[in-house]
Amino acid sequence: MPKFSWNLLEQMPIVAIARNLKADDLYTLLPGFRQAGLTTLEITLNTPGAEKMIEAFAKEFAGKLNIGAGTVRNMDELGRALRAGASFIVTPILDERVIRECRHQHIPVFPGAFTPTEIYRAWQWGASIVKVFPATAVEPAYFRDVMAPLDEVKLMPTGGVTLETIPGFYKAGASAFGIGSPLFDKELISRRDWHGLQEHFAKFSQLIETLRQESA
Repeated sequence: MPKFSWNLLEQMPIVAIARNLKADDLYTLLPGFRQAGLTTLEITLNTPGAEKMIEAFAKEFAGKLNIGAGTVRNMDELGRALRAGASFIVTPILDERVIRECRHQHIPVFPGAFTPTEIYRAWQWGASIVKVFPATAVEPAYFRDVMAPLDEVKLMPTGGVTLETIPGFYKAGASAFGIGSPLFDKELISRRDWHGLQEHFAKFSQLIETLRQESA
């Protein structure tokens, strides 16, 4: 099973969420994805052919990209994801068995939670980073407020994370960012404008670097 690289995620703390993308399109855009500095790709299990994509990409990009499975909701789906070779797991909800099994197998898991109680419970069960979902429902101040008493917890806003909202979440203390459709621009992909898509990807990685420099 491919090993997750925390170094890759720390280099660029964006978990790119690929949902309902065709295998050929995803394979074609990955060189530009890497060139733009992105390092971590989540393929949702409800994407047609997800397991085959995870298996193929995990082998081809071993050590170069983190390839994981998203929309993992139960133990059956966890088993499918791990057999495919996912090096990390993302869930939309809290499932104690999934989190604890990932911890037992030393697989990073980013479970979805929303309230302070859910967030802390996920952390206690063994979450590596807690995915705050849907982040569209809150302001960055929510992250600051939650992290005041729960300062050891690492949070990843997901849903509504865009070039416009990243700075606020970053300054509020987010450890990573889960980004789907704002990153995988459907229009550029439908036009097969791979150069334009690479430039689009680079806007996100460059923004993170700028924020890092400003906070240094």
